[in-house]
Amino acid sequence: MKSNSPESEHYLSASNRITGTVVLVIGALGLLDVILEWRTATGLLVGSIIAIFMLLAYVGLIRPSVTLSPENLLIRNHLRDHRIPWSKVTGADVTDLLRVHTDANRFRASGVQLVMRDLRKQRVGGRKLAADSSISKADIVVGRIENHMAQFAGKSDGDIVSEWARPELIVLGVLAMIAVVAAFVR
Repeated sequence: MKSNSPESEHYLSASNRITGTVVLVIGALGLLDVILEWRTATGLLVGSIIAIFMLLAYVGLIRPSVTLSPENLLIRNHLRDHRIPWSKVTGADVTDLLRVHTDANRFRASGVQLVMRDLRKQRVGGRKLAADSSISKADIVVGRIENHMAQFAGKSDGDIVSEWARPELIVLGVLAMIAVVAAFVR
């Protein structure tokens, strides 16, 4: 859990963040090598492809999260954001991912997910799950969502807003265009 302010709570997958950061560092080293040693159209093509993979690692591993604030619930998935006022939230549960229910829809939040190992342990029922298992962490998030529903449903109003992750899509488009131009130029 990471707090942006005393009133907001931020939930995400720590293992995905660590993996994504490692991938970004390796990609940055690759880009640095291309910039220093390979200043040709082919180098531009390779550099743009490395940057595309870095962006995909960011979008797939680092970006997904769930933020609880007094105003609303913000679900940041890979390429979509959903801002849901507390008055519209009717419940939450966890299957393999966190699911937030409204009267009209169900939103999946990939920022809170279960590890398959923990799911198998729970199904078998043999060994007891550790206190820091993904299931117990997800249950904490569900409990916090239910707490926020009870506390802020009367104070929060508005419509559900879903929007695309524009900055990430724009950067992806620019990098793809650079790669295509570099492929034709070389």
